[in-house]
Amino acid sequence: MSARSGDVVDVVLVKAGRVKIRYPAEVVTDDGTVLTVRAAWAGEGARDFGFVRFEPGDVFTEHYRRDRWYSVKEVRAADGTLKGWYCDVTRPAEVRAGEVVVEDLDLDLWVSADRRLVLRLDEDEFAASGLAERDPDAAARAVEALDALEALARQGSGLR
Repeated sequence: MSARSGDVVDVVLVKAGRVKIRYPAEVVTDDGTVLTVRAAWAGEGARDFGFVRFEPGDVFTEHYRRDRWYSVKEVRAADGTLKGWYCDVTRPAEVRAGEVVVEDLDLDLWVSADRRLVLRLDEDEFAASGLAERDPDAAARAVEALDALEALARQGSGLR
């Protein structure tokens, strides 16, 4: 299933078998491998992570991959200033009629706009999730995906 530019889809993030968040996004492109959508910050109010602050008016251009174990979100302030990239380690995206579904595997990477700050996030949550015991292959792929994202970020390669 592919989506057409201008379509609106629901982004559905699943974690531990439950829907963590669902929000609408406009399709920018879909080449059959990567679905790119644009959405406003879907959180309630502002959220300060210490290394970046997401807030109302922020715009996320999100790249969901059907062939890799991650998604990448380019984050811009309301005035268009690039804040950086938030990368989620997930199972490959499933694009269905009217929605894109991804399963969050707890590992994340933040890359600041100037690429000076590259942070691996939530490794403790990943370890505590029990994925390595329940599904060792998925856990290994998740760690490989995080390593690959970090390598891309540190090389200055495009994150997508």
